Amino acid sequence: MTAGGSGGHITPLLAVAHELKVLRPDAEILYIGQKGDQLADIPAADPSIDAVYAVSAGKLRRYADEGWKQWLNVRVQALNIRDLCRVLAGLWQSYWLLRRLKPDVIFTRGGFVSVPVALGGHLNGIPYITHDSDSVPSLANRLIARWAQAHAVALPAEIYPYPSEKTSVVGVPVSKQYVPATAKRRSQYRAELGIPDGAQLIFATGGGNGAQVLNDAMVANARYLLGTFPGLIIIHIAGRTLEAATNQAYDALELGSARKRVRVYGFVTGLAAYSGAADIVITRGGATTLAEFAIQGVACLIIPSRQLSWNIKNAQILAKHDAVLELTEDQVEQSERLGRTLGDLLTDGPRRLELARNLADYAHPHAAAELAALVLNIGGEGYVQAKK
Repeated sequence: MTAGGSGGHITPLLAVAHELKVLRPDAEILYIGQKGDQLADIPAADPSIDAVYAVSAGKLRRYADEGWKQWLNVRVQALNIRDLCRVLAGLWQSYWLLRRLKPDVIFTRGGFVSVPVALGGHLNGIPYITHDSDSVPSLANRLIARWAQAHAVALPAEIYPYPSEKTSVVGVPVSKQYVPATAKRRSQYRAELGIPDGAQLIFATGGGNGAQVLNDAMVANARYLLGTFPGLIIIHIAGRTLEAATNQAYDALELGSARKRVRVYGFVTGLAAYSGAADIVITRGGATTLAEFAIQGVACLIIPSRQLSWNIKNAQILAKHDAVLELTEDQVEQSERLGRTLGDLLTDGPRRLELARNLADYAHPHAAAELAALVLNIGGEGYVQAKK
């Protein structure tokens, strides 16, 4: 298995790994990540992963909001050239690593590390499967698509540029911890987190690496929200490298006793308890995150990254069907725009319930099991055929 660069790549992969162990307890599952990945400790600590390896990898920097001007940016292009060298080094490393490990099949969840690993597998005659969570296929998966044995996708097959005979619609695999957030579970989650049942709770997360724009917007609107709603608690996942700066930004507001109602973390495990306990979840437009919250059935406000076209498209599709609220990065930079939008939603319980129910319609709770069966089938186990 290979993925990396973000929690949105790693957590679905681990969900599939868990299901593989359920179907084949004797299966040996190896993970290949990128050297220097800040989230490498997550697969290393997962009981479904038997061994962890790392190879060099690099990414192509593309910024949707800059258009053609980005190609004239000397610094950006120098980094792209450097990372191309890293990809070539990673291909060499992957080729020899896979030649030694001799896996039956490779499952790639995406991320730039998947390029050298998948191509190294192809050169060794090892079949591989790609998976796309977003409505727009990742560049990495587009680069390796030609030689893939199968493509697993989250949305209707016709929107993807893959051969129909190789494409399977499975949804987005998520951890087993994500289950519908019923009233009973919500109370349990709140008890675990020390949140009073009568309190209002906003949960904001920019993903495993955090999101500076989301962090800044939350800080900028904290005074308004905490002052308007005396029972409000904010739990903010800022990203490991941004935790200290975000805490300092909240401290600088001089909120007095209200500062105790803001909890900032760099990264947490058991994220489902936080989102399941919340009245409103604020997040980016990553497909994995949205799939997790869809299974829970929680009211979400999405702030997609202006630099990530797939973030924007994911959010637009769901907002069009009234499954989420969407604010652009430009909008949340307007004075109190985010705070007042959240305030309106905090005072409108029926509206929150409507959003939660509409988002739940997009849930695909068996995606991990379906993907695990596909992996075994491509790997020569014939599991799908046997089950039929």
